Amino acid sequence: MTRRTGEGAMPGDPTARDIVERVIRVDQAGEYGAIRIYEGQLAALRATGRANGETARKIEHMLRQERRHNEVFDKLLVERRVRPTALQPLWSVAGFALGAATALLGDQAAMACTVAVEETIDQHYAAQRDQLGDDEASLRETVESFRKDELAHRDEALASGAEQAPAYEALSAAIRAGSRLAIWLSTRI
Repeated sequence: MTRRTGEGAMPGDPTARDIVERVIRVDQAGEYGAIRIYEGQLAALRATGRANGETARKIEHMLRQERRHNEVFDKLLVERRVRPTALQPLWSVAGFALGAATALLGDQAAMACTVAVEETIDQHYAAQRDQLGDDEASLRETVESFRKDELAHRDEALASGAEQAPAYEALSAAIRAGSRLAIWLSTRI
């Protein structure tokens, strides 16, 4: 049985087009935000003389993947004629600041940031995957593929000692809350 995007929607629910626009808009913003987080972390690592360490190498690898993801969503914005979020300048500054601040707290805090963000993105991408129908199979496959990359980032960060970061639970909770707010806002604005 074929399922269509937005099937079973009630009056007032987003249309299939609205759903697709929201997916592309928020995912492009999220991938851009992730780029800025990693750029901020790398800047802090350079400033503190830790640019040649294992953490920097891991972050550089994750950054390359996020750039590839962002390129895909940039292209989809144009192809699908989707307006990007008006909050992109804010995400640029906030992402860089979050990345720099966590890396200044130490390598484990930088990895804790990755865990918190990627766990939030995992839930977000899984919900999108489930919302997209067979008529949007290509977009659904893209979301699922990128979700797997994000989970790999989370796993790498956990293996790198993220949970040993100072105040890990509080730091993670704050970053997850901020990530959820950014997702909610970028979907709509």
